[in-house]
This record gives sequence, C-alpha cells and structure tokens, in this order.
Amino acid sequence: MLAAIGLDETHEAAYRALVSVGAADVSDLARRLTLSEPDAERALRRLEGHGLAAQSPARPGRWVAAPPGVALGALLTQQRHELEKAELAAALLAEEYRAAAAEPAVHDLVEVVTGSSAVAQRFLQLQLGAAEEVCALVTGSPVVVSGVENEAEEQATGRGVRYRVVVERTVLDLPHGLTELAAALGRDEQVRVVDRVPTKLVIADRSLAMVPLTSRTAEPAALVVHASGLLELLAGLFESVWREALPLRLGAAGVAEERPDGPDATDLEVLSLLLAGLTDVSVAKQLDLGLRTVQRRVRRLMELAGVTTRLQLGWHAYERGWVTRS
Repeated sequence: MLAAIGLDETHEAAYRALVSVGAADVSDLARRLTLSEPDAERALRRLEGHGLAAQSPARPGRWVAAPPGVALGALLTQQRHELEKAELAAALLAEEYRAAAAEPAVHDLVEVVTGSSAVAQRFLQLQLGAAEEVCALVTGSPVVVSGVENEAEEQATGRGVRYRVVVERTVLDLPHGLTELAAALGRDEQVRVVDRVPTKLVIADRSLAMVPLTSRTAEPAALVVHASGLLELLAGLFESVWREALPLRLGAAGVAEERPDGPDATDLEVLSLLLAGLTDVSVAKQLDLGLRTVQRRVRRLMELAGVTTRLQLGWHAYERGWVTRS
C-alpha cells in the first residue's frame, strides 16, 4: 500500500512491525519478518532514510517507528509535489509537441513539380480546387497549357469562383488571344493589361500558388507554394501588378483598354441606390436595367476605384466625390 511513496513490501512490513511493537532490535525484527539480520538491518536503514524509523537514544540497539501521521504525511506531501512537477513537465511537453505539429516543415510549404504533364495537371487542379478566387499573371508565351486548353477555368467560374487576370499586351496578338479574352470577359472575369508581367503566376484562394521554376529551354517545372510568407509575397506581387494594369473591354471595334475616366450618370445612380441599402435586384428594377448590367457596372466602379470589395467602394465613392453625404 505504501509503494506510492517508494517502499516495497519488505520495507512496509518492517515499518508496520515497528509501529505494532513500538521498538525492536535488528534480531527481533528479523525473526518477526523471517529475514536474515543483514536484510533486516538494510530495511531499517532504508526506513531511516525515509524518516520513518530511528535508533532509540534511550535504548541503544533498538529501533523505533516515527509517528505515521507526521512521517507519512511528509512523504505524501513530497510525493504530491513531485507529481505536480511531473504533470507540469508533461503539459509543457504536450504543448511543445502541438506547436511542432502545427508548424509545417519546410518541405511541406513548397513542392517542385517537373515535366509538362505533371505541371499541366497541377495547374488545372489548383483552379478546380479554388473555392473563392483565382488570381493570375499571364505572359504571351504559354508553355504547358494555353488558354484554349484551360478547361478548368470555365468550370471554376461556373461554380462562382472569381477570376482576376493580368495579361501581357502580347497576349492580344496571339492567334486565339482575342477569342480567349472575349470568353473570359463573357464569364464575368476581370481582365487587365500591362506591357509586361514579372512572371507567370496563379494563386488560388490566397492559400496556394504556382510559379514557373525553370526557363523555357529546360524541362517545364513549377514551384507550388502553400500558405507561408513566400505565398504572401507572391500575393503582394500580384496586387502590385493589378493596381498598375488597365482594365480591358472588348467592343464591336475590337479591343479597348478602359481608361479611369470616372463613372457616368447611370453608374452614379446605381452607386447611390446601393449606398442607400437597395439590393442589386431592387436597383435593377428601380432603374429598369438588367441584373447583370447592374452587377457589371458595380464591377466597373470597383475597377475605377481600384478596390476589391463593395465596402471599400462606398468609402472611395465618398472620398472621390462621386456621391455626397447628406
């Protein structure tokens, strides 16, 4: 019963015998416990080390038991203290383990994909796995997947995934460039144009990105970047290019890059009603416009303001004087 405080059966029996008889010498204790005298003496010395027994100063050669309430209480208190320290150490180790498990290893943050087939498959998977938004920088020299071959883009937009795409001006000169851009705009994608993008890039939901890893002369390879500081850097690069690019529209005469010349009268009516709390459907009915027309005008206003949310649009509308506070 006293094993919890470090006593085995022999030591416990010796202590119980001393408590029972009050005092005993080595030979007497050896007979009671059927031990050899050396074993009995070792047991008494062990009890002495625990503060449970002592040699009687009044009767040399005899041993007496320490009061159980005092001696055992002290040992139990010490044992509780040791257990508390062990519990604290266990808790700290558990927390350290959880922190290590939550912190992804470096090799889990990036992966290298090599070969045309593997790169193409990963590129399509990234778009098909997107739930909210895909951002892309597109060059005029596709290597693995062209716009016509990118079936995942149409599937993703069909599920409601937003696309923001910046293309190099050379894309407009590709054989199917205008056709692909017209299809993208028809899917309500936001497309902008710059003279040159710094790199090919696609980002899905700001949680996964893909960039080319080698030059066009080597075997196609790409770096897939998971959520990390590197991913934030790539997202910042995209936003920087996006802000500098010009919105693109396609009319009957061909391509035109929308200049930020400000909203027209209908745009201001739409904006005013939205800020008044009307829904897109209510605004469309109020102004006798189609719902898609209203939504397209709102997107154009957001592009003109250089913002990505309607909340930001409202703030910029007041700042730019498009609407006034009454």
